Amino acid sequence: MMFRIVLVLCAVVLTGCGSYRPLYGTAANGVSVAATLSEVSIPQQRTRAGQLVRNEVLTSSDSNIASRFELRLSPTETAVAVSDLAGTNTKRKRYGLSVAYELVDLKSGALITKGTSFSNVSYDIVREPIADLQAVNNAQSRAAQEVGQDLRLRLAAYISSHSG
Repeated sequence: MMFRIVLVLCAVVLTGCGSYRPLYGTAANGVSVAATLSEVSIPQQRTRAGQLVRNEVLTSSDSNIASRFELRLSPTETAVAVSDLAGTNTKRKRYGLSVAYELVDLKSGALITKGTSFSNVSYDIVREPIADLQAVNNAQSRAAQEVGQDLRLRLAAYISSHSG
């Protein structure tokens, strides 16, 4: 008897899954999210953080496809001291990366979507120049990777929800 109840509940729950499709799948009208993402170009960035985010977003794109959209990035960086332990050479800092973005249709010049993504990562300053520089670079890379992945996911979700 219990097995039948579970079976009926599963059937009821699964009936709502008829419109489910994978995020990077192909829509009923044949539009592929992955193919559309490959049509997004991103201008060269002026800062290292901006370039790292650009590289992360473009990681899985096919660069041989003509650009239909342009993703404009405006990165902002911050570094804030979190703690300074008295009697030690160690200082804890937090690196923040915020990137405002706009997706523009290159044919019409129309703004399609916009938003902001951010990441905060911590690192230690030990007052050793090479180690401190490496810690800052590592924090910047981790933050850019997080923001780039978030932007790629946001774009994919937008394309998927507006393609069919």
